[in-house]
Amino acid sequence: MINIILILVVLAILGLLVVAAMQPSEFSINRTAIITAPASAIFPHVNNLRQWDAWSPWAKLDPNAKNAFEGPEEGVGAKLSWAGNNKVGVGSMTITESRPFDVIRFRLDFLKPMTATNVAEFSFKPDGDQTAVTWLMTGNNNFMAKVMGLMMNCDKMVGGQFEQGLATLKTVVEAGD
Repeated sequence: MINIILILVVLAILGLLVVAAMQPSEFSINRTAIITAPASAIFPHVNNLRQWDAWSPWAKLDPNAKNAFEGPEEGVGAKLSWAGNNKVGVGSMTITESRPFDVIRFRLDFLKPMTATNVAEFSFKPDGDQTAVTWLMTGNNNFMAKVMGLMMNCDKMVGGQFEQGLATLKTVVEAGD
């Protein structure tokens, strides 16, 4: 009887590993918010990493996180490094492209709780007196990320944080802060 149980457990684990291996090698998470302001009013809040604490969802998850800034105050080469609790981890983000009122791209380097390098992007699409702001993150799924993806919905989790951040950015911009 124990042999049958052990065989079933091994088969279940093997099945899980096979299903994980078949998961996509890349991921993409994005959310969009409509902000009643021109892109020129929104862009500085994203392009200057020192302004992120006012709207970033991760700033609220660990108000005691240690942030360090390097490079220029804004635009290409601006870098934010952080070290916080287990909800925000340890990592850095560097602006790699900044086209005023159009797009800002980042290199994200996560060190803890897991090591990963991803790309994030904010794009700004004007529409009358409003701007559609899209927050996108893409990256590669290593095998461990594929396994974790079977147990938790990363799009829902990270996407929810993007939604919170965009909602707070909307509030900050529309209040004129």
